[in-house]
Amino acid sequence: MSTGGDLYDVPAAGELLDAVCEFLETQVLEAVEGSTRFHTRVAVNALRIVQRELEHGGTDVAAHRARLAELGYADDAALAAVIRSGAEDTRYTEIKDAVTESVRAKLRVDNPRHLEETS
Repeated sequence: MSTGGDLYDVPAAGELLDAVCEFLETQVLEAVEGSTRFHTRVAVNALRIVQRELEHGGTDVAAHRARLAELGYADDAALAAVIRSGAEDTRYTEIKDAVTESVRAKLRVDNPRHLEETS
């Protein structure tokens, strides 16, 4: 993840998260059971989400903002309000496509398996 020109030395944040996840998955999960095992899996999943957000977050947020701006809305709340009101029904396909892309970006971070299942 580090490109050499980064401010921070290696290992980079993503590499640190990988190491922690690997430790939890290969060492801790094998040694615990019951609720501790469950919570360890939850922790690994949370760390993987953080890792994917670090990897994709900046570009995904910029792309989402660009989609909103292209539609003429400053934020999600403004878009949601116009969807609820039905005032932009003539732009249904355009709005649906923008929302679909944003949902895909969220799934890519939160749970990429759902994207694989729907593809």
